[in-house]
Amino acid sequence: MKNILTVFGTRPEATKMCPLILEMKRRASLKTLVCITSQHKEMLTPVLDFFGVEPDFDLDIMRSGQTLFDITEKTLDGLKKIIDTVRPDVVAVHGDTTSAFAAALCAFYMNIPVAHVEAGLRTHDVLSPYPEEFNRSAIDKISKYCFAPTERSAENLRREGKRDDEIFVVGNTAIDALNYTADPSFSSEIIEKSKGKRLITVTAHRRENIGVNMENMFGAINDITEAFHDVMIVYPVHKNPAVRAYAEKILGKNERVILCEPMNTVEFHSTLLHSYLTLTDSGGIQEEAPSLGCPVVVMRDTTERPEAIEAGTAVLAGTGKKEIFDAAARILGDSSVHDKMKSAKNPFGDGKTSLKISDILEKI
Repeated sequence: MKNILTVFGTRPEATKMCPLILEMKRRASLKTLVCITSQHKEMLTPVLDFFGVEPDFDLDIMRSGQTLFDITEKTLDGLKKIIDTVRPDVVAVHGDTTSAFAAALCAFYMNIPVAHVEAGLRTHDVLSPYPEEFNRSAIDKISKYCFAPTERSAENLRREGKRDDEIFVVGNTAIDALNYTADPSFSSEIIEKSKGKRLITVTAHRRENIGVNMENMFGAINDITEAFHDVMIVYPVHKNPAVRAYAEKILGKNERVILCEPMNTVEFHSTLLHSYLTLTDSGGIQEEAPSLGCPVVVMRDTTERPEAIEAGTAVLAGTGKKEIFDAAARILGDSSVHDKMKSAKNPFGDGKTSLKISDILEKI
């Protein structure tokens, strides 16, 4: 029996790792243990409850005003004690968070093989997104098993010196999660209120965008509501106090913008199902929204998911106010543009990634 220790700490990681954990727990040959860092505990717990995943260990690192130094130090220190006790055959981490980086580093220091789910994503700009681009590159460097979502991601890894026997192209577990979370029958006050209108879902939270870029994003959203009177905007505002301050200052008085608390995973994915368009600086939404028939405007200067741009499911707008407005206006102003994006094939997988990864972990 192989002993697999999974480690994660944020809501996006949990959403993408829980389908894999559930699949691994079905395998008699895999003993699957779950350690959460609780980097974002308030938003993490509802996801675990929804999937029915009970953590075996909780590092409980979250503190008010925590820094990247705090997350890294506390994860390294807490996880060392757990690995000393469990002695796993593999430590599995996901994506590009500081929890994932610190967990992979701890396993590397303790000579435990690392499996990286969602390996090989690159913008090739270490400061964009920050610190995620560094985190994922560093994790891949020390990982023995790199589960790449696409062939392009795999090619990134090969260029950086990873061997073919360390790389597995499997798709993205984000698409697996939609099999659990996206509910066409789901309704909410926001969905009911948007009937007869074109609903636009917004997410914006990246560290590097706080400041002028965020002012541009929110200014563009105001301009969109002025230019298109049949749209309604919903923005589940991130918990970061700086993000909340900008949102309230710039969008708070706009009657067609709903600022709400972060949604749980079912609420959010089901809201995307009902959305005409999404504006985002997130990474995961670029993967999820195409499977829900929702075109994506990426409010960033770079993306580690160029497959979405090439497939026609997303457009990279940049962070300028005019550029974001123009990108959204092209989709809102021409139904043929919208429909082409809506029907484009999602390049990130078929919803069977967890099966593929579990099969590989059983065999290695």
